[in-house]
Amino acid sequence: MTNIPETGRTPRVQIRLVIIQILVVSLLGTLGGRLWYLQIREGEAYAKEASGNHVQQVVDPAVRGSILDARGVPIADNETRLVVSASRTDLLKMDDDGKAVLTKLAGVLGMKPKEVMNKVRLCDSKTPQPCWNGSPYQPIPITDEATAKQALQIRERSEDFPGITAEPQAVRRYPAPGKANTAQVLGYLSPVTDEEIQQAQNTSSPYLRSDQVGRSGLERQYDKQLRGKAGVTRYEVDNLGRVIGQAEADPAHPGSNLVTSIDARVQRIAEYELNEAMKEARKQLDRNTGVNYKADSGAVVVMEAKTGRVVAMASNPTYDPNAWVGGISGKDYATLTGKKSNYPLLNRAIQGQSAPGSIFKVVPTAAAINAGYSFNGPYECSSSYALGGQVFKNFESKGYGPISLGRALEVSCDTVFYRLSHEEWKRDGGTKPKKNANDWFYKTAHQFGLGDETGIDLPNEVTGRIPDRQWKKDYWKANKDVWCKTGKKDGSYAERIAYENCLEGNRLRAGDSINYSIGQGDTLVTPIQMATIYAAISNGGTLYDPAVGKAVISADGKNVQEIKPKSHGKLPMTKQTRDEIDDALAGVATRGTAAWRFTGWPQDKIPMHAKTGTAEVYGKQTTSWFATYTKDYSIVMTISQGGTGSGASAPAVRKLYNALYGVSEDGKIDKKKALLPTPQKNLPKIESDGSIDAPKVAAYPPKNAEKATGQGEQSAPVETPAATVNPPTTGNRNTRRRSARHGGQKRRRTTP
Repeated sequence: MTNIPETGRTPRVQIRLVIIQILVVSLLGTLGGRLWYLQIREGEAYAKEASGNHVQQVVDPAVRGSILDARGVPIADNETRLVVSASRTDLLKMDDDGKAVLTKLAGVLGMKPKEVMNKVRLCDSKTPQPCWNGSPYQPIPITDEATAKQALQIRERSEDFPGITAEPQAVRRYPAPGKANTAQVLGYLSPVTDEEIQQAQNTSSPYLRSDQVGRSGLERQYDKQLRGKAGVTRYEVDNLGRVIGQAEADPAHPGSNLVTSIDARVQRIAEYELNEAMKEARKQLDRNTGVNYKADSGAVVVMEAKTGRVVAMASNPTYDPNAWVGGISGKDYATLTGKKSNYPLLNRAIQGQSAPGSIFKVVPTAAAINAGYSFNGPYECSSSYALGGQVFKNFESKGYGPISLGRALEVSCDTVFYRLSHEEWKRDGGTKPKKNANDWFYKTAHQFGLGDETGIDLPNEVTGRIPDRQWKKDYWKANKDVWCKTGKKDGSYAERIAYENCLEGNRLRAGDSINYSIGQGDTLVTPIQMATIYAAISNGGTLYDPAVGKAVISADGKNVQEIKPKSHGKLPMTKQTRDEIDDALAGVATRGTAAWRFTGWPQDKIPMHAKTGTAEVYGKQTTSWFATYTKDYSIVMTISQGGTGSGASAPAVRKLYNALYGVSEDGKIDKKKALLPTPQKNLPKIESDGSIDAPKVAAYPPKNAEKATGQGEQSAPVETPAATVNPPTTGNRNTRRRSARHGGQKRRRTTP
């Protein structure tokens, strides 16, 4: 065995020791340098930051500004309630995550333990309401309806309720003066989220974790002005949390008040009469389907004609906005968002869109004049119109012979507009359009503001739809693959339609133009759009942006910022054309399709203008439309699956006018009973202490009072939708005609 000398290992060991020493010295040097940097170079800054860890903030929420009607009546304000809240942070520190405490709390509040526990869980995509959508670090309200006895129990037995507080707080209230609900216009509040806090942290109006923010309606649109600025007091505390001094205090600044153009009295009547009209429609038999009308939803808009300000806006079905105050229950949330209740959160005045039927005819009338046709005609109003081997009948198969466009509006003659639109379609090249096709009927609609937002100061307005050539192409591209996959040449009705659309769904056919000319086909509008158009005809041609907000006034009344009316364009017509259409619409109310609803109306003192509309929706009953105006107001009402325009909506609109102008059933005007014979001009006075001398709003209808119906004993034929050319293609294209209007003839696609 050979012995290896130990001296052979020494150099290697020594090198390793040297390397280790160098590493140790380097680490010590680095640590020393870092300590010098932290304690000497940046010591003062870190000491200041560390001292901040001993400062606690106490937030004093700002009082949210009120929302007032045009006369100063509060339609959204605040009240003091006893609010019981839970600190989720404190609860999670307990062994059972606070379940025992919450169970005790439920017993005191008279609630179910599960209901209380659900309110403190955090919302996510998988968690249904009720849940907490705000910051997990701020107190979570359990109820804002605690009694003084309940609050006293919680405070006196604080050791049994750790993390639970019971304090008086200002809580949002929606008082519904005179039962004027105004729910969809007002909107509602909910706690601010962490994401919103981060987005607003560098803005002029940052959020605090205690803030409630507007989620819809005016509460959302004017949230910044209404919210105010919360007060924050900062206290210096020691390591045990005891206050040792006050570091800084920022006082709270209350939010401003929003004065609206809504009149709570008119709003109540609008809501009531819309609901009554829907109830009455449900009593009427639909001769097409053999069952009563469903009248499942509706909307009405009352607008100042010369400013675009909204005096009333009602949507049905509706809800109580107070359901959101203090956190919404799971039952209420399911009701408000469920299909069974028909989505009452929707404001159908700005979000409900459907085919307008004959109230749309003012658009093709102006388009025909712009295309070079004479207003006076004559135009043949035959009882039917033949196209592609198919015969389409006019309203009740009546023919009026050669008439003017004005008379066509009065009697709502479909065949006049069929012919004009078909002729223009051919002039533009038919299914092979010219390079620079005029497309007067479509271009004019866009100039009327259709297919676009009106600009109303409410969130989530929809645009409606004008089905022009470009829309046809875009829609075809989006749906072509589905049509080609499901379509069959010899299949079912829906399969045959899909097959045709697969081949040529991008073409604007004659049938499309004919449907469009009478407000059918793929055309969609909203009530606010039509109210804006009819207001513009009234005022001489100015299309105003509809507005609900009228002024923002500071809490002490000193700073007033009036919201001036804004215009987004002019009607595409000359003064002569406007005057001719104006005269024709007056004829609708005196000798046309709406005359039987305005029997006894003082036409010589308050000229009334109207247009009835009855639109068919594929797979549903007809939609009732009624559009009107005077020199002061435009009023538009619609009822889905409600029947005809003059049959369902007109009586309710007449009653609204009766109330506005003080018109009795026999046509006499009582100025003392007139609610608003001219639009409200003056703003309410807000005193320096924030008080408002607001008038009371009586409930409507008054008890034991005779309601003016505004309709005579006579009956008259109501407007019935005419035949159509193009059947529906898919479930989304929901405004085609039904074969019931074809006199029992078999439907088929026309492709001229």
